[in-house]
Amino acid sequence: MLRHHLRVSVYVNEADAWRGRPLHLEVLQMLHRHGIAGGTVLRAVAGFTGAGGVETTSLVDAGGRLPLVIEFIDAADRVERVMPELRRMAGRRLIVRQQVEVEEPDPGHG
Repeated sequence: MLRHHLRVSVYVNEADAWRGRPLHLEVLQMLHRHGIAGGTVLRAVAGFTGAGGVETTSLVDAGGRLPLVIEFIDAADRVERVMPELRRMAGRRLIVRQQVEVEEPDPGHG
């Protein structure tokens, strides 16, 4: 059985902060507090934003500027509840929302 959900991706970098703490960890804490099903932070091996040059893993010691992507998937109503706080925390960073289909596990297996 398929369920329709939303996947949200927030593009940040390692140096981004929220109230003096790493932004990506603070976003995950906020999502957890709001009962979102789960969240993940993915670290890029290379990337760039329109304002900066290409950063790669060979520059890891150069100030923590590698891109990170915070992703979470949940039902649309739960996503909508966290979006105002997420927008405040993310500021001008890119937020992408996509409709996805989530496969329900077969209750007869596993």
